Amino acid sequence: MTLEPALAVEELQEILDQSPFNAWLAARVTATDVVTSTLEMTMPMRPEFERTARTGQFHGGPIASLIDVAGDFALIWALGHGVPTINFRTDYLRPASGSTLRAVAQIRRSGRTVGVVDIDVFDEEDRLVAVGRGCYGTFHG
Repeated sequence: MTLEPALAVEELQEILDQSPFNAWLAARVTATDVVTSTLEMTMPMRPEFERTARTGQFHGGPIASLIDVAGDFALIWALGHGVPTINFRTDYLRPASGSTLRAVAQIRRSGRTVGVVDIDVFDEEDRLVAVGRGCYGTFHG
């Protein structure tokens, strides 16, 4: 897949911050790569994200949200417009802890009507803690 991105990292962050929910997640777009068709995003730990108070472990809900948002923004980066989520799945591989998670979203397909993105989530020790796949509507009318 040849990727000619429509938006720069700074523009993506501006769009990301316009959503109250995404701003609350405090997610940051940290990198993009046209060769691998990937977007990287980080999300810091917050007390509201803990599975159980004072464990330092992320609850699955914020991890799933990071997966969905990273997949969505990978396609926004490529296409230059919003894409609604059709479906996504999350598989949790190990407890996620630490101060930050990093999502790497790789565009697998960006078709006329549907895009598919695979998302890997790593803890701050670079351990794979969750994987996801998102399907998004790519039609822009």
